[in-house]
Amino acid sequence: MTTTDDRRVLYLVACAAPPTLKIETLIELAQADGWDTCLILSPRAAAWREATVPALAQLTGHPVRHDYKMPWEPDVLPAPDAMLVCPATANTINKWALGIADELHLGLVTEAIGKRLPLVALPHLNAAQAAHPAFPVNVAVLRAAGVKILLGPGGFVPHEPGATVRPEYPWAAGLAALKHETPENA
Repeated sequence: MTTTDDRRVLYLVACAAPPTLKIETLIELAQADGWDTCLILSPRAAAWREATVPALAQLTGHPVRHDYKMPWEPDVLPAPDAMLVCPATANTINKWALGIADELHLGLVTEAIGKRLPLVALPHLNAAQAAHPAFPVNVAVLRAAGVKILLGPGGFVPHEPGATVRPEYPWAAGLAALKHETPENA
């Protein structure tokens, strides 16, 4: 197990969906739960949070990553013990299921399946995106690979396209599911 300060390392992988604008909520919940958190943003999420990346790095105590490093550069994050993809967009879920790793966040979660790391995804998408025929197939592919996807009651329920009033995003559900995926004394 990889630890820093005797805590397990959690990679929080956040995609470009509205909850990412409040990712501090999840970071603080994870830290309160005893995780040493590292934040990885999709490139679009990094653009959304560009002005706040220094504050996010200070909050986590680690650089915020959003792009692949050069082969000669050292790793700047400790190795993860688990990953939580939250919020996970339809785009990320679809590309992840196909093994596409053209962006850092996808490369990490794709590789995590092969490493058999505990993986939980808490989606954020609208009902029209969820209705696309590829989406449920790709959710099933990831579930068959061992990824716990919190879609539906008890997780994230897709909203109608363009909905301006949405229920509170279920941050805690992702962490609770992760507890069931990771050994207590690992």
